[in-house]
Amino acid sequence: MTNATGDTRHGGAVHRQIVDIVASRTLYDESYLLPDSHFEADLGIDSVILESILASVNEHFTLSPPLAAGPTTIRELVDAVEQALGGDAGPAERRADAGGNGDAVLETVVAAAQRHTQYQRHQLPVDADFESELGIDSVVLASIVADAARELGLADGLVDPSGATSLRALAAGLRSARESTGPADRAPSVDVAPLPGPGAGDGPAEDDPEWDGRSMKDFVEERSRDLFAKARSFGTYLRRREAEQLYWYGMPLRSRCGNRAVIFDELVGREREFLMFASNNYLGLANHPKVIEAVCDATRTYGATHTGSRFIGGTNVLHKELERRLAAFKQRPACIVYPGGYAANLGAISALVKSYDTLVVDRLNHMSIVDGARLSGGIRKIYQHNDMADLERILKRADDRSGGRLIVADGVFSMHGDICDLPEIVRLAKEYDARIMIDDAHATGVLGERGSGTTEHFGLKGEVDLELGTMSKTLAGMGGFVVGEEEVVEYLRFYSNSYVFAANIPAGVAAGLIASIDVIESEPERITRLWSNIRLLHGQLADAGFDLENTRSAILPLVIGDERKAMEMGRAVRARGLYCQTVVFPGVPLGDARLRVSVTSEHTREDLENAAGIFVEAAREVGVLPSAA
Repeated sequence: MTNATGDTRHGGAVHRQIVDIVASRTLYDESYLLPDSHFEADLGIDSVILESILASVNEHFTLSPPLAAGPTTIRELVDAVEQALGGDAGPAERRADAGGNGDAVLETVVAAAQRHTQYQRHQLPVDADFESELGIDSVVLASIVADAARELGLADGLVDPSGATSLRALAAGLRSARESTGPADRAPSVDVAPLPGPGAGDGPAEDDPEWDGRSMKDFVEERSRDLFAKARSFGTYLRRREAEQLYWYGMPLRSRCGNRAVIFDELVGREREFLMFASNNYLGLANHPKVIEAVCDATRTYGATHTGSRFIGGTNVLHKELERRLAAFKQRPACIVYPGGYAANLGAISALVKSYDTLVVDRLNHMSIVDGARLSGGIRKIYQHNDMADLERILKRADDRSGGRLIVADGVFSMHGDICDLPEIVRLAKEYDARIMIDDAHATGVLGERGSGTTEHFGLKGEVDLELGTMSKTLAGMGGFVVGEEEVVEYLRFYSNSYVFAANIPAGVAAGLIASIDVIESEPERITRLWSNIRLLHGQLADAGFDLENTRSAILPLVIGDERKAMEMGRAVRARGLYCQTVVFPGVPLGDARLRVSVTSEHTREDLENAAGIFVEAAREVGVLPSAA
């Protein structure tokens, strides 16, 4: 056959498979991968990505001895592999059925999946379940559908991917849409994709013809020769949302953030004082005098910041002390501090997990875990939220793989407030020889008698390989950290790009974090007061009839579902002087919109009772709760 590049000389199995591997590692469309394009000069493939390509080639063709660096083009790489294989066409086809078999629609879908997942074709069996077997979540699936639909000449929005669970099922849906649409429904030949009109989102647009039913998801895949076209389209949408006072994100504080805060309301052009229920300052340490004094003293001593990475002039004695204190607080041997919690997940996952390893993740994990998985290039599997039977099923299926397995879950799920089933995760990890990493971003300072997190809460200290956290919430600073075995932590120091190639937190921030740990350990009554407040507000909201899901933390979700109603309720709450988060896509999936309420130890009983009253009044106003008799 003629390959995607049009080169017939290398049109056999070896060339085809190498192009698949390069495409999966670079996310390039195969049409860009010309046989004589130089890896660096033409394709921008650096030494790190090239090493990953060579490792995949060696594994795929079982080459012994393995190929070393040397080929500079796809043609040279093909020649080197064919020479290593003795000149024949290579081993028997190893790929699982990619689904082609002359089916152009299915082949288009598989190619789109390759571009958006980094998988090779043999890793994309067409009947595999998107989430549990391929690790394709709803965000990636939307991109695959948009890509394939455009290649097939279909207009955006004609195919709803929510019912498709495999590549074959998705192809069937696209094929059906293609056969049932006329020329008027086909995508226009210009290179700007049409915007979905009102009704494309999940809101009740049919009840209000003036309502713009789009969501933030509708701008992600808009394509144009002008790179900024999507930004301008979104800008128009955003200004309308702001004019309706439905988007209220990023308003600047003009005071400390405690149980109350003064915020400059940019929509009405004046300062307003709010009851604050959108802060992750769970123990009130951001305003503690000892913490503030430590920040100021260290800044005077060491300066505003440092001027290098941790390896090159950027390590201060306070960084070392902070790592020692965090390890002791978490009762683990060693700790590494990153510039942020997001950077900690990106760095740790991508350093440990490689293309031949399997990452098993909860469906509702934080986006930093999702992005770390993508960056790693590993095989991703998604289990249904806190469903341990589904986790075991996935681990069983992955048990015959040669690579390692890492289970990653939030300790406290940031938009839902519930806690991972850690005892069962630990049991399954031991049975199936997997490692565990728990993200304690919202558990540190909240769970456990000492506030050290999820493992303490369950009495499983030492049973979890890696505990990760952020220092911008309870600990009242900035940065992220990972604690674990000393050898693993030292490995992360040298192989986490987000640590090696980034400046770290300033010395003053490190001093404040050390002071925060001091306060947590010396004032345990703060945790006691936090939990008293949580129980009080949770009880009042549950009695009022709100859906709080299974929250067992300081995060109380008021689940509404419909995106428009959630935004309208958020507006009604803010009008009454309470500030909390309205969470819509991509913070949660479409159809799962909510208000997210964060309780702290600083709230008074009066604050909590006023908040409960405000939520009930606002919910009745917009129809989330029935009106009072």
